[in-house]
Amino acid sequence: MKKFIETLKNCWKIEDLRQRLLITLLFTAIYRFGSFVVLPGINPAALETLQKQTAGGLMSILDMFSGGAFSNASIFALGIMPYISASIVMQLLAVAVPYFQKMQREGESGHKKINWYTRWLTVGILLFQAPSYLLNLKAQAGQALASGISWTSFMISATIILAAGSMFILWLGERITDKGVGNGISLIIMLGIIARLPRSFGQEAFSRATDISAGGIIMLIVEILVLYFIVCAAILLVQGTRRVPVQYAKRLVGNKQYGGARQYIPLKLFAANVMPIIFAQALMFIPLAIVQYQTAEASPIVRLLMDTHSWLYNVIYVILIIAFTYFYTAITLNPTQMAEDMKRNNGFIPGIKPGKDTAEYIDTIMSRITLPGALAIATIAVMPALISAFHVQQEFSQFFGGTSLLILVGVVIDTLQQIESHLLMRHYDGLLNSGHTRSGGVSAY
Repeated sequence: MKKFIETLKNCWKIEDLRQRLLITLLFTAIYRFGSFVVLPGINPAALETLQKQTAGGLMSILDMFSGGAFSNASIFALGIMPYISASIVMQLLAVAVPYFQKMQREGESGHKKINWYTRWLTVGILLFQAPSYLLNLKAQAGQALASGISWTSFMISATIILAAGSMFILWLGERITDKGVGNGISLIIMLGIIARLPRSFGQEAFSRATDISAGGIIMLIVEILVLYFIVCAAILLVQGTRRVPVQYAKRLVGNKQYGGARQYIPLKLFAANVMPIIFAQALMFIPLAIVQYQTAEASPIVRLLMDTHSWLYNVIYVILIIAFTYFYTAITLNPTQMAEDMKRNNGFIPGIKPGKDTAEYIDTIMSRITLPGALAIATIAVMPALISAFHVQQEFSQFFGGTSLLILVGVVIDTLQQIESHLLMRHYDGLLNSGHTRSGGVSAY
């Protein structure tokens, strides 16, 4: 504990890091404040029906991603998921459409163009989702609309406000990435998830304490222990790496020797990090758009897709996670480029010829470790459905795996590693130097 406090003091001593941390806290506080600002013309006391609708099923996950803003009829009700959906579409286009492929190869200017298209596509998705959300709001809590306001005028103004709210969240996320610590978009999603943890735990504790036949407090302690081990497993999976040794040629300049050091390429077991989970979850929201949030009129198949504990939902969810893991790994890791970089720097993998053979070797290793990594992550992703069989409250069961846990673990580790890099640059001990997230040795990439 003493060492942890000392590390926090070191964080405060570094002016650049201190400013980044304060900016991150400020922007996240703004986001949380906006989650409680209700749409103009809506009585928040009359939203009980909407809150019951979001208590379970796919609606609860949508509410979780928005940090409770969805059930509060907040100006941030649509959250950041429309931007995630637009990013999925643009990344698919960058693989399949030559125009976008060329744009992606243009470097910084190409990425700016893609980001511009992504933002406009986000606006288009928002203009479609906002009326759908408002129609659902009318169906579930029509009495919440203040008297004297016509539905048409409310629909137009609220659509603009909801679209502007989501774009403002996107702006906050980008500012956190540029001026703060961590990935802003991921941090915003994490905040929405973690904001529900105290209430979920309180509900589960109350349920176990009042229902002795279900195991009582003993069962609650067992749940906490199981949650601890699942979190540890998720950390190990996210941080697991396959180290590929790299040898650099020796150079003699006078009496001094340069190079010759043995380094390694850390190929992560789950190289795509949390993005496949976020992307897969974004696609699972499609049933909501199909039925316009009217679950009562949905077909049996759509109802299964909207039930996060159904076999059909979890099978499709696992397939999407595996597919997106392969897809995201393919676009983030380029074995050919890595082989060329090594060759240019007089590096080689012992026993492997530089160039094409090295690229094929790296690609083979990635193919071998990506599948078990994706299956392991997919297993954790469907864990809430398995845990619910033991009569765990649905809201609390989401923290035993699934999107919630993996995003929390991935984002927290990524943020801590960024803080660690700032500390190490100033010759301070980092937050992770005593744990397993701190890698030993020297990384080649």
